[in-house]
Amino acid sequence: MATTTGKVYNSIKLGGTATDVSVARISHGLMAMTWTPYPVPDEICFESIKTGVDALPGGVKAFLNTGDFYAYDWGTANLEMLSRFFAKYPEYADKIFLSVKGGVNPTTHKPDGSLEYLRTSVERSIKTLGPLKKIDLFEPARLDGSLGIEKIMQNLVVLLKEGKFDHIGLSECNADTLRKANNVYPVTAAEIEISPFEYGENQKKVIATAKELNISIAAYSPLGHGFLTGQIKSPADLPKGDIRSHLTRFQESHFQNNMSLVHDLQRISSNFKNDNRDGGITTAQLCIAWVASLGPKTIIPLAGSSKKERTVENLMAGDLVPLSEEVMKEVGEAIGRNRITGDRYHGETEEQMGLWQ
Repeated sequence: MATTTGKVYNSIKLGGTATDVSVARISHGLMAMTWTPYPVPDEICFESIKTGVDALPGGVKAFLNTGDFYAYDWGTANLEMLSRFFAKYPEYADKIFLSVKGGVNPTTHKPDGSLEYLRTSVERSIKTLGPLKKIDLFEPARLDGSLGIEKIMQNLVVLLKEGKFDHIGLSECNADTLRKANNVYPVTAAEIEISPFEYGENQKKVIATAKELNISIAAYSPLGHGFLTGQIKSPADLPKGDIRSHLTRFQESHFQNNMSLVHDLQRISSNFKNDNRDGGITTAQLCIAWVASLGPKTIIPLAGSSKKERTVENLMAGDLVPLSEEVMKEVGEAIGRNRITGDRYHGETEEQMGLWQ
């Protein structure tokens, strides 16, 4: 159940080779801290991270997600920020399960799954993080279509056995690819997009396969890049230089249509009741809890936040899991009657962007 004490208690065991690791029911994405022309100041980032860790009981780790290209210039600014965090707060290193995405060439913006490039990416991440925090899980951010998944996995296993990280993850994979990858070596987590905006056949198949194979799913963008919170009323509300202004769903031709789903979700969240929440919950918490409830033992929503208040709000959604059948039905009906327009990113097809490979 949800709490109002600032502490959250709902946790989940990871899959694959990390079944002995308990993490918070909701993970913490760090991308927005640095993938902006105006990076968030260190002290605000640090408080967001620390507050999330401090909200957890002993023995439960905060699941943090970063990347070696999370910067406006596709550089290592996010990892550099984390390096400064661990230098200032070294006692937090063992309280965090750190997932790092890489394997994308920052010059071409294309995935490279070769052993040579994956080694370059991992070693860059290790060097940037510094000696205080090891990479717990490494995942190619996109799959290199020029290589079979078996070869990519073999390359990752080489680096794992060299001790460069402890667990292997994948991102934007389909169910067949996930199964083939797991046949080579156990996959700990698969990162895919799941939200009330994005819950189609691909998601359902990956969720079913992950459940069967005991693989965790890191469900990124459970809030539709912030759209589903309802806090953005029009495209004009986006700050100058915000990367979301390039996403088709945030553009004027689609924005107001897509707000109809947000209005339905706001109604459901404001009427929400359980033993501890007669006053309703935020729309963000409803969306996050709904995503988690699609796979209570498998799915870990990956919600981004830069501010400590938002980190705690997101984490507390984990204590609502699983949602009741009635609420799940309400959200499902809202999704069914509101046709979302605009694609996931910038107008390119998923094949062009290397998604769902």
